[in-house]
Amino acid sequence: MTTPDTVPHLQHRTVLLDEAVDALALDGARAGGLYIDGTFGRGGHSRLILSRLNAAGRLVAFDKDLQAIATAEQITDPRFTIVHDSFATMGSAMAARGVTHVDGILLDLGISSPQVDDAARGFSFRHDGPLDMRMDTTRGISAAEWIATATEQHLEKVIRDYGEERFAFQIAKAIVARRAVEPISGTRQLAAIVADAVKTREKGKDPATRTFQAIRIYINQELEDLEAGLNAAYALLAPGARMSIISFHSLEDRIVKQFLASKAKVAQPDRRLPIRAVDLPQPQMKLIAKIKPSTEEVDANPRARSAVLRVAERLPDVAKGSAR
Repeated sequence: MTTPDTVPHLQHRTVLLDEAVDALALDGARAGGLYIDGTFGRGGHSRLILSRLNAAGRLVAFDKDLQAIATAEQITDPRFTIVHDSFATMGSAMAARGVTHVDGILLDLGISSPQVDDAARGFSFRHDGPLDMRMDTTRGISAAEWIATATEQHLEKVIRDYGEERFAFQIAKAIVARRAVEPISGTRQLAAIVADAVKTREKGKDPATRTFQAIRIYINQELEDLEAGLNAAYALLAPGARMSIISFHSLEDRIVKQFLASKAKVAQPDRRLPIRAVDLPQPQMKLIAKIKPSTEEVDANPRARSAVLRVAERLPDVAKGSAR
């Protein structure tokens, strides 16, 4: 059977593979811990984590994509479990397994190369295919269905807010005008509409890039899932456990950066108030690192160029103990 992972142009290169897993510090006693890979993708990070765990270690991975689930089910390691759902549900999913704390969490945000390169998924304007864009094709509405019914104002808002597209008004207007004539059901069709509406193009970037990003993010509720997932991940982290997060565009990275900063910093009270040092608010996390791909990695995999890895550790005086 041919799958996206066995077709050469659909193979996936895991970005910041070693750096993201190294950041979890899977050494010594920690090699026997319980970890979460919130975005299995094609399993690069999961396989490396498993290779570093000892016999007592366990890994639970999440993914919404059916093709990712199919790939994960090929892993026969008894220490590994795959969950077909968003990482935003990790809190309830782990609670259902009797887990209250884990020893580390990795999130690799965005979409994988097989998703982008498979024309049937509808993520890319470079290949003509059905305008779907759903990561989980068993749930929700497709991009084509949303485009067919959304108001011009809603189209503009999504394209502007999620794509940071300055021509959002013109693009939304063009979409509404075209759908009055014919259904917009293909990726190349939408890309052509956007190209006609965008008068000034960014050097080296297709004019449809921001619009496709915006619609994909909206259809999959990526930013809402990210915010919910970060809160769920933080609540699960045991004392000293780390969170390793790779983001690929400014909207994601801004949410991650602000979330981690909010846990690493505390508001300082008025110095004139009679508050003992022991009663002062304490930071809940420690920022460990911010890492970008090396020049060599970007040269080998241009899609890595926008990636940012942020690592933070939950401080031991916040959570009491680790129960599994």
